Amino acid sequence: MPLTLDDLRRFAIGRSLFPPTTLRRALDRLGFVQADPIRAPARAQDLTLRHRVKNYRAGDLERRYEALGVAEDVFVNYEFVTRSIQALMHPRSESHVPADGQLSWPTARRKAAQLLLEFVLERGAVHPREVDDHFSHGRVRNYWGGSSNATTHLLEAMHYRGMLRVARREGGIRIYEAHQHEAGPFDEAPCRDRIDALVDVAVRIYAPLPGTSLSLLVRRLRYAAPQWHGELKIALQRARQRLAHTCIDGIHWYWPAEEAVTSRAPQDTVRLLAPFDPVVWDRARFELFWGWAYRFEAYTPAPKRKRGYYALPLLWRDRVIGWGNLSVKKGELESDFGYIESKPRDHAFKRELEAELDRMRAFLRLES
Repeated sequence: MPLTLDDLRRFAIGRSLFPPTTLRRALDRLGFVQADPIRAPARAQDLTLRHRVKNYRAGDLERRYEALGVAEDVFVNYEFVTRSIQALMHPRSESHVPADGQLSWPTARRKAAQLLLEFVLERGAVHPREVDDHFSHGRVRNYWGGSSNATTHLLEAMHYRGMLRVARREGGIRIYEAHQHEAGPFDEAPCRDRIDALVDVAVRIYAPLPGTSLSLLVRRLRYAAPQWHGELKIALQRARQRLAHTCIDGIHWYWPAEEAVTSRAPQDTVRLLAPFDPVVWDRARFELFWGWAYRFEAYTPAPKRKRGYYALPLLWRDRVIGWGNLSVKKGELESDFGYIESKPRDHAFKRELEAELDRMRAFLRLES
């Protein structure tokens, strides 16, 4: 029997929102979790993990970071990744560093990085303020036109290069230590295998993907492995041949070859998802699945926002039917909801929405 869009939508939800497990197992299964510093009411990585980890509380990932064997790094976005996936991306070249543009580092930049690295090696682990106090690097212009601390800028570039790693965070600030990745492969076959493995990691978390989204996702791997930027076009061709696929209403869809699409009955569950949750990350797929456009509006001027500063997509059964804006004021959770059509009137939705808000209170440690 031919697959339908309903089948793919339920497949996407079921495979991503797996039964809650331990934090370590959830990270191993996901491979990576997109990070974001905004707390509304919690960071995106925590909002993503709370659905997939038993008794998860906001901040658990940061608190347990050193023991989990994960790393902060750039994959398709800035993420928490497992060490095995990080190893596939490194060593990176000194060109195509996001913080520094597309060109190789000039001599002065290399010298500054070497001096900073020697300082970090001497100290063991450093706070950016400690580095700035020692070197007084000044300030530079960042991508958004604002002024950034030059120390932070160089630390981020060295982190991306793999010369440093994030040892931990203190008050949300990255604490860096020196790091050196193993030498990478040079022969064609091992390089190709690594690129294909990175593609499979990305597909695994976001599948099933429409063809245009698969292309976009593979192109974004230029951030993960800039040294193989020129190989991504042929890697996309290999992926299309390797992955399972179907065509529905003229749109080609792709997912891991080892997974079978099964039609799963939707659960009577309400979930408030992070804006970057794998279920809703792909905005093109979002519109195909649910028939409306969701946009992240935190950086949109307030008068132009339609959903809210940090609107959380509201999943009911197998449909995203609206959004919620949550905040904590005087120790109490406040919520405001919007709906694309109308609020469901059945008792089951009301009961499950309250249950989700109770779970959110527990996650935020607001229990009375």
